[in-house]
Amino acid sequence: MGKLAAKAGHGALFGVLTVALGGFAGAFAWAFFFLMNLGIDLLWVKAPAALEAQGLPAVVYPLAFCLAGGVIIGLFQKRCGAYPEDMNTVMAQVKATGRYEYRHLGASFTGALLPLLFGGSIGPEAGLTGVIAGLATWVGDKMRFMGSQVRELSRVGVAAVVSATFSAPLFGLAAPLAGYADESAGAAPSTIEVPRATKLVAYLLAIAGALGAMVGLGSLFGQGGGLPHFSTIAIGALELAWGIPLALLGAGAGWLFHGSGRIVRGLASRLGDRPVAKAMAAGAFLGAAGVVLPFTMFAGEAQAEQLAATWTTFSAAALMATGFLKVIVTQVCLGLGWRGGHFFPIIFAGIAIGYGAAALTGVDPVFALCSTTAGLTGCVMRQPLMTALLLFLVFPVKAVFVLLAAAAIGALIPVPKHWLGR
Repeated sequence: MGKLAAKAGHGALFGVLTVALGGFAGAFAWAFFFLMNLGIDLLWVKAPAALEAQGLPAVVYPLAFCLAGGVIIGLFQKRCGAYPEDMNTVMAQVKATGRYEYRHLGASFTGALLPLLFGGSIGPEAGLTGVIAGLATWVGDKMRFMGSQVRELSRVGVAAVVSATFSAPLFGLAAPLAGYADESAGAAPSTIEVPRATKLVAYLLAIAGALGAMVGLGSLFGQGGGLPHFSTIAIGALELAWGIPLALLGAGAGWLFHGSGRIVRGLASRLGDRPVAKAMAAGAFLGAAGVVLPFTMFAGEAQAEQLAATWTTFSAAALMATGFLKVIVTQVCLGLGWRGGHFFPIIFAGIAIGYGAAALTGVDPVFALCSTTAGLTGCVMRQPLMTALLLFLVFPVKAVFVLLAAAAIGALIPVPKHWLGR
């Protein structure tokens, strides 16, 4: 009887811990987005306005500021190392060992925030995942009396922060169980481990806590971050006729993402162990692209909202050029030391291309966005189901068949293995 009571007590404590960890993960993700947006507003809205009032041409600001960012990011990496680690690396380590080392959490947080503040075309998911996985491991190390259950805390924390970051609970649940988010960088295909009922409850409690914290803080203090969500979609004969061509158009951008990544990795290899030179080269390319097509900068959340309100004022050529250049800029940033994730930028790229396609063809804009974004993301991720689960972040559930079909078309586009780093 005593053993049963102790087991029940440990189970209840573990349940409370998972909810608390999920809530903390959601609050941390919200705070990160809030801090990032605050910094971007200061550095990219208020500062340029003040400088322009002093006579500095606004057009030179992106190039000058991104170059300065390259210097700072390069010096940071020279001193602290290449942090944060990418999302797939974090997930693979957590799946294999049940833990993620927490000695460099400060470096991971700072290394994730700096490129975003300087306009990097990268996502925040890498830094957030590593920090929460490390903190969950630290909590587990302090709670060893709970036995083998603490091994699950890191996985639960990853599920919570991924769900909160993307507002996609099914993707947040599936990715940690698979041990990787996608195969874009050559991650070996893996099966999703279906957890026992008790562990599944723990994952769901953590995800609920994370999303609850994000929603609660967002309602009290304003939205911390995230891409816009489209709630309606119209599918008629015209849309069905254009479905495959639009998916192939998006897949073409995905193919370009992989190909440009191969070229950038070759350039990085030639530059060798020179983090400042690499980061400055990335800053110069990013700033030049931003001067010509401003939406090629930043992660894409706020830009997607702006584009949704203004896309009819742009030409189809400008919208498509933005999307195709965006995937190249993202690879330049990632490959030359502006460390982060690629999901937010490639989703934005698919949205920009989709708006361009809608302007050209006259199809329902959301249908065009679904097709091109899923085709692009499917080509990058190489996993149609995971692509659809991720894109529920942006698109309605009723678009599931469009998302799955376009993602499957994108994943079927052949990509040389050496482009994937294999």
